[in-house]
Amino acid sequence: MHSLLHRVLSAFAAQATYQMDEGDARSLAELGVEENMELLAAAAAVRHLRGPRGTGTCAIINAKSGKCPENCAFCAQSSHYETGAPVYPLQKTEQLVRQACEMSRHGIARCGLVTSGTALSDRELDALCESALKMREEAPISLCASLGLLTAEKARRLVEAGISRYHHNLETARSFFSAICTTHAYEEDLETLATARSAGLEICSCGIFGLGESWGQRVELLQTLREVGVDSLPVNFLCPVPGTPLGKRSPLAPWEALRVVALARLMHPEQEIIICGGRLSTLKEEQALVLTAGASALMSGNYLTTRGCGYEDDDVLLAAVGTLRR
Repeated sequence: MHSLLHRVLSAFAAQATYQMDEGDARSLAELGVEENMELLAAAAAVRHLRGPRGTGTCAIINAKSGKCPENCAFCAQSSHYETGAPVYPLQKTEQLVRQACEMSRHGIARCGLVTSGTALSDRELDALCESALKMREEAPISLCASLGLLTAEKARRLVEAGISRYHHNLETARSFFSAICTTHAYEEDLETLATARSAGLEICSCGIFGLGESWGQRVELLQTLREVGVDSLPVNFLCPVPGTPLGKRSPLAPWEALRVVALARLMHPEQEIIICGGRLSTLKEEQALVLTAGASALMSGNYLTTRGCGYEDDDVLLAAVGTLRR
């Protein structure tokens, strides 16, 4: 085993509170491809030592789609680009309840309500909170919300509606953010995470890998998330959307995507690491390897505007690797 990996693993085994140094993370990110399997094995060992047991599952509802004023370079729903993505207002309560019940029947543990736009209006938030209360009544499933920028008052209302977690991606490293989005500041995203935490919500945040960022910037993002103190990290891989500025980028190679997962585990030994968008298109037949690279949860079903893995497909995948849902 590479000497740095051996030293890091020894430290994890010897110290219950050990945190890998950011410099060591950068060095591991730059190892040769031939070291990848050892890196994945080390991440799997750290998950066994410190991480969540079992495999969690979540799914999302695209509760309001399209016409987003933000100019995120990867996004099909941005009003700045012509992508043909669906456009519709906030879904009605009965639609949301029906989808949550379906998720629950398939053993999904958490349902995420996702809306396009910078933030919801007060009227939209009222409607969504009413829907959330009804969803909690009719489906035994935890609720997460991803509604853009957040104020303290809006966060309080979400808690009262039974929502327990807030999702808000930083998308990429601060040093690369201006190449991806210029319609709001990185600091606003950090403030939203702090607001959610102050209201008592768990926070779920990570980003999209494969936007053109360097390995150093990937580590930078993971370090920022460690400083924030996130509860879960939703790891996404770019699915290039025709019509967006990144529409012609090539997806990450599977080995590169798996290395991202391993680094996330080594830098966040106790957090939930969820493999989300781009899992199927990036990893293809190698997607089961995310569970041996340190991941502890899968997002099942479709994504916002792209097809994902069906609930039954993920049942087969989890059975094949001998992993149970939790």
